[in-house]
Amino acid sequence: MGKIDENKKKKKETLFNSAYDLFITKGINSTAISDIVEKAGVAKGTFYLYFKDKYDIRNKLIAHKTHELFHEAKIALDHAPEPIKGLDEQLIFIINHIIDTLVLNTPLLNFISKNLVMGALRSVLLTGEHSDMDFFELFLDMVHQDSYEYEDIEVMLFTIVELAGSAGYNSILYKEPLPIEQYKPFLYRSVRLIIDSHRVKN
Repeated sequence: MGKIDENKKKKKETLFNSAYDLFITKGINSTAISDIVEKAGVAKGTFYLYFKDKYDIRNKLIAHKTHELFHEAKIALDHAPEPIKGLDEQLIFIINHIIDTLVLNTPLLNFISKNLVMGALRSVLLTGEHSDMDFFELFLDMVHQDSYEYEDIEVMLFTIVELAGSAGYNSILYKEPLPIEQYKPFLYRSVRLIIDSHRVKN
């Protein structure tokens, strides 16, 4: 990466961090673009080099934050004390890691709301950036290394993450249908059933 690209990346990260701080403290509706650029210490024109408006930065920030959650969970999976084998156990480990992270960070949970799927499937589409953190590519590797073959792989991941994101949100914040620790066995049983339903039966 050249110096110009590095500077652009730093400015974008600064805008992301400033917007996130303001969104979780003041709320999106009460945050103006002028607030974001003032906090970031950049000119307003710089903001428009990267984002159309504050809703564009919000969407890209949700994708960025959820992407980070998946990346950190995959690192934890790779460094687990004992190797975790099987697609179902690996995905449940990743989901569990993300849920435990969000339990400790409810401002982040509130910000991403139920949009966890953005980090799994849509982050490249929204941010326009490919990186070594692309979870969908890592997920495909996990699928190909599994002892089973699968069909409709993207649908499978979407369904699992959509379920975990929505159910986890309600369970963590509202204890519905149960507090999260009590709900996890039910959630993970459903995840296993979804994975099994996508296995190619010989």
